Amino acid sequence: MRMTARLTADELSALMKKGAGITVDAATLERDPETPFEVYGLDSLGLLGIVGELENRYGRALPPDADRCKTPREFLDLVNDSLMAGA
Repeated sequence: MRMTARLTADELSALMKKGAGITVDAATLERDPETPFEVYGLDSLGLLGIVGELENRYGRALPPDADRCKTPREFLDLVNDSLMAGA
């Protein structure tokens, strides 16, 4: 049985810290998934860095609009749909 890759709020929180130096608790991302990234201080360049990190991690390109997502929910849904499609 193959394990399907799935990005979680915990991982997104860690990537925001590592890639953009922004500390946001994973519970906050889960509680308020519609809060725009800009409220947390994450801009498109920071999101692009996270996309790059994930592409390296999973060894494949994410959808070209991944770095234009506005909220954690939108980003997690897009990334996870992409990972499921490629599983």
